[in-house]
Amino acid sequence: MSVLEARNLSHRFGRNEVLQRTDITLNAGSITMLVGQNGSGKTTLLRCLGGLLRPTTGNVAIDGYDLYADEREAKRRLALVSDVPHFYLELNAWEHLRFIALAHGIDEDVFEEDAGLLLDEFGLWASRYQFPHKFSRGMRLKLGLITALIRPISVLLLDEPSSALDPDSVDLLLDKLIDLRANGAAVLFTSHSPDLAAALDATTWQMQDGILATAD
Repeated sequence: MSVLEARNLSHRFGRNEVLQRTDITLNAGSITMLVGQNGSGKTTLLRCLGGLLRPTTGNVAIDGYDLYADEREAKRRLALVSDVPHFYLELNAWEHLRFIALAHGIDEDVFEEDAGLLLDEFGLWASRYQFPHKFSRGMRLKLGLITALIRPISVLLLDEPSSALDPDSVDLLLDKLIDLRANGAAVLFTSHSPDLAAALDATTWQMQDGILATAD
């Protein structure tokens, strides 16, 4: 069963077509790694799929909800974590997680338990009342991952998720992604590390010059 479908998707910056027209399907319980050289269009594709960048052509649906015609319902099922996540200046780490949980109707007691566990696992418990804009890049990436994991999702999009993580956190992330797959979510992530694909038994897609093709 597909949880993400993109049809005739493309994006152009001026005259430069950085993502050429393509169709994409992500099935429930799948993990896919997107590889390609810097500038090949990987991040542009993720941003179009995640609703951060309006495609020049095409549409995206999450669990059957159009990402632009029914944005609220689509994004309730979708999470995108960039390689350098951005946060609200006014909220500390704990407040960010509580804000996300409340927005998704998570019970307060469930939130307290899950947030505490995730912060502890990723080594951020002692920093929970600090402001993310003061975090190191690795800490910001960890908090970005936690904001995605704190709520139910059907599709998780990750841009270079291991780029700033220590080895123990990479192992933890792999475990979390495997759990998501077991629970029926689809994961699409960019990476330059073939070890991640092997560890996750992930399907591999290749991007080159804005063209998407499977590499398996």
